[in-house]
Amino acid sequence: MNLTLEETEQVIALLGEPKYRAKQVFKWVHQKGAATFDEMTDLPLVMREKMRAISSTGQLETAARQQASDGTIKYLFTLDDGNAVESVYLPRGYGKSVCVSSQVGCRMGCRFCASAIGGLVRDLTAGEMYGQVMGIQADTGEKVGSIVIMGSGEPLQNLPQVLKFISLVTSPDGLNIGARHITVSTCGVVPGIKRLAREKLQITLSVSLHAPNDEIRDRIMPINKKYPVRMLIEACGEYTSATKRRVTFEYALIDGLNDSRESALELGRLLKGMVCHVNLIPLNPVRERDFRRSQPDRVKTFRDTLDRMGIAVTVRKEMGADIDAACGQLRRRAAVDQSVPGRR
Repeated sequence: MNLTLEETEQVIALLGEPKYRAKQVFKWVHQKGAATFDEMTDLPLVMREKMRAISSTGQLETAARQQASDGTIKYLFTLDDGNAVESVYLPRGYGKSVCVSSQVGCRMGCRFCASAIGGLVRDLTAGEMYGQVMGIQADTGEKVGSIVIMGSGEPLQNLPQVLKFISLVTSPDGLNIGARHITVSTCGVVPGIKRLAREKLQITLSVSLHAPNDEIRDRIMPINKKYPVRMLIEACGEYTSATKRRVTFEYALIDGLNDSRESALELGRLLKGMVCHVNLIPLNPVRERDFRRSQPDRVKTFRDTLDRMGIAVTVRKEMGADIDAACGQLRRRAAVDQSVPGRR
């Protein structure tokens, strides 16, 4: 799954097969989700044997699966090297969405996030990201209509593979998902945002802001010391100017830290005049963290304050609340279970 059509053509040429066979193979892997070469019944048996000898289709093995009462399903996929990554299936009213990981673990160290516990292990390849989507499609029997790169990891620190993944999923010979149905999330890697602006893709950029000023953001997001709030907002402004796309700012409301009316007023002043949308998030509880989610009345006050200031704002509908909803939790729990004798 890690090869583009052009790269597939190069492999097919090395096997001594005609060029048109490459598109057949590409469609079998990226569109039909073939788990083995034996499923590629319109290819000669000899050719299938040659491909089997040098490669695989890249399908991922499901190590764990949790389904919530609202239909949300969380997956833990095992990679070839034994590492594992999480993905989530979100059956929203407007279509089937998948949230994929871009790294095993994360180095960003956000204080409220389970993914950052244990640090970064490695980047994922484009094929490993694609494999998460195909694994979920195979399990649910549903065609994915939108993709959010918002699982474990910082996508903009693995940007070459993320861009390749986007190229693969938007290919007419692959899933053919429109760029506007793809969201890339970042905790604020300014050079990556500027690189995305230069690419001028019609994706949605989602920025984990979570604070209206450096004082609060420094406490919960170490990256802010390198790329402070004003620098981040300026980069987002460059992105909207280059792409004509609005930026979504994610804001997890944390009880007593960033959820006051004063914080809402400061956030509104910060974002005034920007082409943006604020997505308020009830904080997912993480066992290893002490943060608590804001009370409903404070969420309402925060939302109403931004709304009165003319900032487009919504409160994210919770999905998967009765399973390990936060990114990184299922992976960590599985690791603990494997390390405790007799625990499964």
